Amino acid sequence: MGCIEGSARWGSLREESEERERRWLSPLGTPSSKTRGRRRPEEKCQIRTEFQRDRDRIIHSKSFRRLKHKTQVFLAPTGDHYRTRLTHTLEVSQISRTIARALRLNEDLTEAIALGHDLGHTPFGHAGESVLNDLLEDGFHHAEQSLRVVDIIEDLNLTYEVREGIRYHSKGRGEVFDRSLKLTSEAMVVRISDVIAYVNHDLDDALRAGVFSIEDVPRDIIEILGRTHGKRIDTLVKGVVFYSLETGSVGMDQELYNYLLKLRDFLYDRLYYNPVIKKEFEKACKIIEDLFFYFKKHPDRFLEEAGLKDFYDEEERCIADFISGMTDRFAINLYDKLFIPKPLF
Repeated sequence: MGCIEGSARWGSLREESEERERRWLSPLGTPSSKTRGRRRPEEKCQIRTEFQRDRDRIIHSKSFRRLKHKTQVFLAPTGDHYRTRLTHTLEVSQISRTIARALRLNEDLTEAIALGHDLGHTPFGHAGESVLNDLLEDGFHHAEQSLRVVDIIEDLNLTYEVREGIRYHSKGRGEVFDRSLKLTSEAMVVRISDVIAYVNHDLDDALRAGVFSIEDVPRDIIEILGRTHGKRIDTLVKGVVFYSLETGSVGMDQELYNYLLKLRDFLYDRLYYNPVIKKEFEKACKIIEDLFFYFKKHPDRFLEEAGLKDFYDEEERCIADFISGMTDRFAINLYDKLFIPKPLF
């Protein structure tokens, strides 16, 4: 008996998974069987739950693969151990799943949101996002672009819960536990895990690069959160888990949360706005700006480079889609191709 022909013998493995979810999940969890659905209805899978399908679609997308060559903080680092946008995503996913499992939330939903949250990030980190935001009349934000990637550019047709988690994962220097957003517990876990991941791995990378030393970090932060990368993550993850179990809502003790924000503020002041790093990113912004205006002036060349027959949206938005999807090296190589003179003989 062939695999397809014998599938009826096993019934719906998905339904068995959904039943296990219902027995396992806490009242905070989101059952996949209760999803609000997709933008376009689809026949359900016999094996995977709806959130498992979303996770798999994200992992197999081209946008996900390109994250490995997109800047996290350090532009084109020569060392092998600096984070990229992909390793950041994987660290967020790991932290999110640890918290979700401890709280008996839906790990598949949590993982899908975590893996998809930065698909719309530009090359050259937040510097690329900043210049596109200035260039576009309607602005540009990587969270909205991530949603645009899964909805339009890659057309993954994800579930409502994953899409909302991606849309509202970003908080900048704002409130992490924003209750007005009415997010699932899983999406709220990704919001806090994103911060836990980046403040710790960006601190780790900054120490590796010699931007500052561990002695420059305020002593009270080190005393409360921990001196090592692993200890700080352990402290913060436990802080989320134990507070959430006690209160019945995803959150963190206020004192610990304040120290997390204090570390975030320290990194903004000493790393993200560091004059040396800022100077290099100004060069990167010049690349994106020149590409943008070149393609506006030469729409036929844009269509050729983007592999399109016609514009599928407003011209500027299509150009922004193409540029934001580039890896750092693709953008640099394309700039070289379009703007740097080559010897003819």
